[in-house]
Amino acid sequence: MPATMEAPATVRARKAIMWTRADCRALADTGLLPARWELVQGEIVSKMGTNLPHARISKLMDVWLSSVFPTDHILPTCSIDVAPEDNPTSEPEPDITVLNRSAGELTQNPQPADIALLVEISDSTLDHDLGPKAQLYSRAGIVEYWVVDLKGRRLVAHRDPGPDGYTSLRTWEATESLSPLAQPAATLSLALLFG
Repeated sequence: MPATMEAPATVRARKAIMWTRADCRALADTGLLPARWELVQGEIVSKMGTNLPHARISKLMDVWLSSVFPTDHILPTCSIDVAPEDNPTSEPEPDITVLNRSAGELTQNPQPADIALLVEISDSTLDHDLGPKAQLYSRAGIVEYWVVDLKGRRLVAHRDPGPDGYTSLRTWEATESLSPLAQPAATLSLALLFG
């Protein structure tokens, strides 16, 4: 009788399929993907419709960012490129991308060097946004990444990217204020977002 082996506790099951950008484009062309999706570390993630709290915070954040940065530097829900080694299996779509230059100068997805700040508005996707997406953005060298946690009424700022993740993480509560690295004289009061 063959012996049964158990996998060591440290071994994680592999995904059945590791999707690539090319796979996703082919699936999209045949209509097999949902209307809104993104590719993160080989996983196709369906982006659900936006609920009212998400849409409200996203709009408030966009208005505030437009008061700080040139409006043509701000892109809502745009696919970006990440580190070259991650690009084949990842094409994330942050809620808001703030560029270092005018979007009119771009001829392809924004590259990490083009990006001053990424913002994700998180409700049901918090673990994903704080985990795999933060890892992707850090490996790409994206200097600042904010996750607005709707349920927790807080903002988690990621700074100082490295190959193993961001080395500076700080949480700001709804009563606090913070400034983006690219515009340190500008201050966002989180009361603006959370009331």
